[in-house]
Amino acid sequence: MREKATELATLGGGCFWCTEAVFEQVRGVHRVVSGYSGGHLANPDYRSVCGGGSGHAEVVQLAFDPAVIDFRGILEIFFATHDPTTPDRQGNDVGTQYRSAIFYGSDAQRETAAALIAELEASDGWPAPIVTELAPAATFYPAEDYHQHYFARNPAQSYCQFVVAPKLDKFRRKFAALLKPSR
Repeated sequence: MREKATELATLGGGCFWCTEAVFEQVRGVHRVVSGYSGGHLANPDYRSVCGGGSGHAEVVQLAFDPAVIDFRGILEIFFATHDPTTPDRQGNDVGTQYRSAIFYGSDAQRETAAALIAELEASDGWPAPIVTELAPAATFYPAEDYHQHYFARNPAQSYCQFVVAPKLDKFRRKFAALLKPSR
C-alpha cells in the first residue's frame, strides 16, 4: 500500500481558532495543528505570544495531500477567510500575533504565494494593499493542548459563536465543493 504524499503549510490568519476551524473541514487536509511561528523566543507559550514580546504569530500548520488540494488551493481559502490588508489585526484581535503570514517551506511555495498575492493585488478586490508577511518557514511550536480543535470542543463559547462560527459559515458557502464529507 502506497503512503499518501503530504506537504506542510504554515499560515497565520489572525486567531488560530478561526483558521484551524476552517482548515479542519477541507478535503485533502489530514492534520491541522494550532501553534506559533515567526518569533525570536524559544518555546513560546500563549501568554508570551499574546503579550507581544515573543514576535510570534498565531498560526496553523497543515499537513495536506497536494493530489487532492494543492498549495494554491490552500492559499485561496486562506485569503478568502481572513483580511490580509490589516497590519497586526483581524477584527477586534489586535497585536503582531494576529498578523497575516505565510511561512513557506520551499521555493515553489514562495513562488506560488507571491504570484497569488500579485494576482489578488491586481484584481482590486481589496480595500487596501495586502500586507501578508511572506517569510521562510521558521520553527513551529505547537500551542498548548487546550487550543487544539478549539472550536470543535467549545462551540458554545462566546468567541466561537460570534467570531469563529460566522467565519466558518462563510467558508462553507464559498467552498462547499472542497468540504470533507459529513460523518
